[in-house]
Amino acid sequence: MTEAHAASPAPVFVYGALRSGTTVFRLMLNSHPGIANPGEVDFLFDHLHPDPAAPDGWRYDRAALVADRIFGNFDLDLPSTLDGLDLLGHMIEGLRPEGRSVLTLNIHRHADKIAAALPEARFIHLLRDPRDVARSAIGMGWVGHSYFGAKFWLKTELGWDQAEIAEDRVLTLSFETLMAEIDPELHRVCAFLGVPFDPQMLEYYHGTNFAPPDPKIAFSWKRKATPHEVALIEGRVGPLLEARGYVPNGAPHIPGPVERMTLMARNKMQRWRFNMRRYGAGLFLSTHLARMAGLRSLHQRLRQRQEDIRAITRK
Repeated sequence: MTEAHAASPAPVFVYGALRSGTTVFRLMLNSHPGIANPGEVDFLFDHLHPDPAAPDGWRYDRAALVADRIFGNFDLDLPSTLDGLDLLGHMIEGLRPEGRSVLTLNIHRHADKIAAALPEARFIHLLRDPRDVARSAIGMGWVGHSYFGAKFWLKTELGWDQAEIAEDRVLTLSFETLMAEIDPELHRVCAFLGVPFDPQMLEYYHGTNFAPPDPKIAFSWKRKATPHEVALIEGRVGPLLEARGYVPNGAPHIPGPVERMTLMARNKMQRWRFNMRRYGAGLFLSTHLARMAGLRSLHQRLRQRQEDIRAITRK
């Protein structure tokens, strides 16, 4: 990185699977007057690639970065004179607001790439029971069956194991413990970040659609999932379940070819139903057909209409 960028402290990355509680944790962090968290910024590393021919060993796929929907939500410039780690540092500085001493960034993947590109970086590894993560993905419309929702947790945690990160650079945080013991856990987070605890962090839900911390939302799979559904999820995530400190419910189940095909059909059918309810059958089917026909411009316009609907429903 350039000298100017290297002078600023490296951000602390909040690393966790989609639907693991990273959004609510972000609200807690932002409620502290000295901590900033602008949200999910996976684009910083999605389009950064090792390149031995580059001066610093890294390069950006700028076209893919510009086309990235999440990148487009941020007001970041891309100087043509910068690439690789210099461009990464420039974007990180663009995410750093004035008046807040600690920058935290939510990331769901590429732990190995982050550790290689920014060896001085530190991490808060946010964990949530994969059986809850898998079921939560259904409510987002990403999957139609929790067996396929488990892939989000699995991909994130496998990526974590591929990274070489010293233990003293990591704070492991359990979503379940955070909900049950929010005060001492946030004190622990603040100590790791090097800032004093601020009680405003406990009021994170004011002015949002989020509820106050509730221990009952943890381990909801025990009340809502069938034994076979749980066995399928445990079979999908395998030994990583216990490796992350979660106790198996019973014998894991790995579906055979016929059952897997049945699950795939059910998954697709449920996703289509969800999206047709969300966007309307006309918009959903038009978007799907435009993609299949290779009508890129039309597909992008229809996708933007879908994103506008998602933005409204998130408010």
